[in-house]
This record gives sequence, structure tokens and C-alpha cells, in this order.
Amino acid sequence: MKNLPHSIRCLFALLLLFTHTAVAAEGRPYPQIRVTGEGVATLPPDMALLSLAVTRDAPTAAQALEETSSAMRDVLAAMRKAGIEERDLQTEQFAIHPRYRDEPAQVKGEPPTPRIVGYTVSNGLSVRVRQLDSLGAIIDMSVRLGVNQGGGIQFLNDDPAAAITAARTAAMQDALARARTLAAAANVGLGAILGISEQSYQPRPMMMARADMVMADAGAVPIAGGENSYRVTVNVVLALEQ
Repeated sequence: MKNLPHSIRCLFALLLLFTHTAVAAEGRPYPQIRVTGEGVATLPPDMALLSLAVTRDAPTAAQALEETSSAMRDVLAAMRKAGIEERDLQTEQFAIHPRYRDEPAQVKGEPPTPRIVGYTVSNGLSVRVRQLDSLGAIIDMSVRLGVNQGGGIQFLNDDPAAAITAARTAAMQDALARARTLAAAANVGLGAILGISEQSYQPRPMMMARADMVMADAGAVPIAGGENSYRVTVNVVLALEQ
């Protein structure tokens, strides 16, 4: 290095300084903070999704199908008469399955031989009930008309947009509050927001013990609607000022 001409040594020094600055810039990014905020908003349900099914066993598939179809026709007719619209009735999980019975083996030591002894036909129905005060009566009516499986109920909101917006706002406020707390503890200032991302939101039905919960009582079928909980999580990146 000492034997090199002065001009070359200066050029070499400048190249080293430039390389060191570039590496430092890449290895030490601009100071920033990453925080996660969560927001929750609740909303009383305004409709329910009801899963019902008619299942029948018979010696032949045709007989099982006819008995199942007959009962389901009665259920659908009653649903329409009760004011359920066509758009809120949807067939789901239709299935035909043989039923087997093991027969003793003809030869000693051989495994039993399965033999078909009948068929099971199941016809499922998904029903959106938009008048929650009639839900208990609809369940009671369905069972009386031949529904013998299902019964799953999910309480929903037809338009949860306002609740989701409120949850997003709360999540952002939570994230910024966390960032301010952390920055103050570290004795630094907060700069501009560098990035925002919504990680996920999932509306989840939540049963709540409340005095004003939706109730529908048709004899032996009391129904509690509770509240739906809409949850939003956001990730925020902010610059730090020394």
C-alpha cells in the first residue's frame, strides 16, 4: 500500500469508504418498530343457518329413497308454508349407503362373508331462518314431519360490514397505542407509518349469557341466539426517530 502512488492510494481509500457505507446501509436498516393490534366487535345475529336431514333404512335402495323423499317433500312444503324463501332452502349431503352384515364362513377358518342386508338413504337440507323468533317452531315442525338427523345451528349476520369495520378501527387503535407505549419506554419518537397489513379476521359465533339474548321457544325447543364476535388483527410498521 505504501509503495503505491498517492493518487491510487486515495482512490483505493474512497472505494473502501463507499463499500463500508453501502454495507452499513444494507446491514443496519432504518430504525423501525413492528406492532400487532387486535380489535373485536360484537353484533346480535339476525339469521340462523339450520342443518337438517331425513334418513331412512329399507331392504332396497329404491324403498329407502322413496321413504326419504316422501318425508323431505313434506318438510320442504312446510318450510315454504312457514315463509321460508326458495333462496334459503338448499339440499346438501345426499347419500345412499348399503348396510352389511357378516355371514358365518362356509369353510372353517375362513373370514366371515359380508352380505348386503339393506340400504340407508340420507337427504340433508340447509335452511336459512331470517326470523329468529320462529326458529324453535321450525325445528319442532321439522322433527314432527320426519327429520331425524342434523340439528346443527349457526347464528349469522346478513350484513356484518359495520361490525368488521369497527373491529378494524379498534385493531388499528390498539396497534398504535402499543407502539406509543413501547417508543416511550425506549425513549424514542415515532415517525411515519411504513406499512399496514391485515393478518386475518374471522367472525365467530359466541354464546353469551345476556338478559337481552334472542329467544325463541316453541314448546320443547328453546333457542338462544347470543352474539357474534368479529375479530380483526393488523400488523403495523412505524419508523423510529432518535
